[in-house]
Amino acid sequence: MSVEAELPDPTSSLLAFFGSELRRIRLEAKASQGETAKRAHTTQAMISYIESAKRVPSEDLARDLDLAFDTGGHFGRLHPLVLRYAYPSWFLPYVQLERDATKMRAFAGQVIPGLLQTEDYARAVLSAGRPDNLDDLVAARMTRQEVFDREIPPRAWFVLDENVLHRAIGGEAVFRAQLARLLEAGEHPRTVIQVVPRTVTTHPGLDGSFSLLSFEEGPDVLHVDGFSQGRFALESREVAAAEHAYDLLKAVALSPEGSADLIRSLLKEFDR
Repeated sequence: MSVEAELPDPTSSLLAFFGSELRRIRLEAKASQGETAKRAHTTQAMISYIESAKRVPSEDLARDLDLAFDTGGHFGRLHPLVLRYAYPSWFLPYVQLERDATKMRAFAGQVIPGLLQTEDYARAVLSAGRPDNLDDLVAARMTRQEVFDREIPPRAWFVLDENVLHRAIGGEAVFRAQLARLLEAGEHPRTVIQVVPRTVTTHPGLDGSFSLLSFEEGPDVLHVDGFSQGRFALESREVAAAEHAYDLLKAVALSPEGSADLIRSLLKEFDR
C-alpha cells in the first residue's frame, strides 16, 4: 500500500485538513519531512505524525511552520480550530495546564490513565462511546503524552486500582502491550506507579478517578472525572482533601516494586 493511500481524507476532520495542508505546502516547496523538521525545530517523526493526523500540532509548531514556509499565518489560524475539535471544550483547559505542570498525581479506578495508554488501548477505550471523531480523539490523547518528552519532564505519580489491570480492554494482544507499557513507564526515574491490591476492599478512590497538578508558581489544581465531562476544583479545601485522599491511597497501595511484580505476574498469564 502506498503512503498516499494511508493518508486520511482531508475532509474527514480539521486535524486531517491541517495535515494535508502541511503536506501540500511542503511538497510545493520541494522540502522533505526531515528538512521541514529542521526548519520548524521539531522531528521528522512529528512531521509524519501531523501529516497523517496522528498528533495534534502545538501552537509553537504551527507558528514555526508559518515561519518555515512563509505562509502568512496560515497554520496559526488553523490551529485554534484544530484544538476546538480535537479536545472537548471542557477538557482543553486541563490539557493546557497539564503541559505546564511540574508535578502530577493521578488515581485511576476504571481504566489506565490517558498519559500511560498505548494507541491501541486508547482507541479501544474511546471507541466504546462510538464518537464521530474517534481518530481525532485518539490523536489528541497520544499528543498529551508529549509532556514526558520535555527536557525536564514532570514528576508523575500514578495510583491504579488493581481492577484496572484485570479489564483486558481491546483484547489480549492490546492489553498485553498495555501492561508492558506500564512496566516501561514505571522504570523512568521521574515516574512512580503503584497498585492498590484487590485485597484492599475500601479506599478513598472509590468515589472516582481524579488527578492533581502542581506548578512552579500558583496553587495546585484538582480535576475530577465525571460521566459526561470532568470538572475542575480550585477551592483550597477541596484540593487539600484530594491531596489527603491521595496520600491515603499511596499508603494502602503496593510499593512501586511490588506493583511492578504484580503487573509482571499478569503479563505471564498471557504466556500460559
